[in-house]
Amino acid sequence: MAYTREREAAVAAVERASRLCVSVQKSLVSEESLAKKDKSPVTVADFGAQAVVVHSLRAVFPDDPMVGEEDARALREPGNAALKDRVVEGVSSVTPGLDDATVLDLIDHGTYEGGASGRHWTLDPIDGTKGFLRGDQYAVALALIDRGEVVLGVLGCPNLLVDSTDEKGPRGCLFFAEKGKGAYMRRLGDGAESAVSVSGVTDVSQARFCESVEAAHSSQDDTARVASLLQIDQPPFRIDSQCKYAAVSRGDASIYMRLPTRKDYEEKIWDHAAGMAVVQEAGGRVTDVAGRALDFSLGRTLRANRGVVVTNGHVHDQVIGAVREVLGITD
Repeated sequence: MAYTREREAAVAAVERASRLCVSVQKSLVSEESLAKKDKSPVTVADFGAQAVVVHSLRAVFPDDPMVGEEDARALREPGNAALKDRVVEGVSSVTPGLDDATVLDLIDHGTYEGGASGRHWTLDPIDGTKGFLRGDQYAVALALIDRGEVVLGVLGCPNLLVDSTDEKGPRGCLFFAEKGKGAYMRRLGDGAESAVSVSGVTDVSQARFCESVEAAHSSQDDTARVASLLQIDQPPFRIDSQCKYAAVSRGDASIYMRLPTRKDYEEKIWDHAAGMAVVQEAGGRVTDVAGRALDFSLGRTLRANRGVVVTNGHVHDQVIGAVREVLGITD
């Protein structure tokens, strides 16, 4: 089944939301807000991006539900009127003509519980909040799930280098993939696109890890032990958010692992659906730490899985073997 209209709508929605995020980051994130640990800029971008994406998709697919990370309860509280006004202002900068009530209703459209029947979208409007506040990497991540299967993914990466080898080069990338159609990248604001593919590394000792900047997101001690077992001595490629999936998809790194930090944690579907779609269509593999496929049919979390391992495919079995040894997985 083709998802051409869905892909075009999703790309347009993520591009609009990325423009909003860039504007908010430039206008609201400052040295003063960072010093005060003020999270309101990322809150404005989070809510605003969700409203923009939902509005864009509903114009084309009005009956499609959404599993989103945010809802508008906090913005409806009288004490948050100023924050609500900033969200509405941000949304209006890319989608004019929406009143307060409409923006709040758009945000609340993301409360669907997901599951295996029908189809639904899943969205992380700002994946990588601390990266956003640092002026570093974050992603707008949107995916379409049809009868429990991820069939389409789009990643907006506004601060990602177009060419990872050129530190002074332009930034702002958009990655997208449709099932069976390959993965592609374009510069944000530019319609020209090119296919992306994972690295051709087959010697696992020569592979490069992609690791979270935030240590709390994955067990970096276990990652170091896996690297040691695999005799990998290259320094990790550290980057925030689902931009790690983008990095693996175009060969900047060959391995990304999100190893469990506690036994009861359930990964959220919006943290992985879009990235998985892009990596798999670029030729890579994505499983949990035991080597099982990720199950997106169970609602808002990947509760049947534990952790996530992403590779270029060539070294996946070796990486899984090392992960299982480090984590003591025997089943």
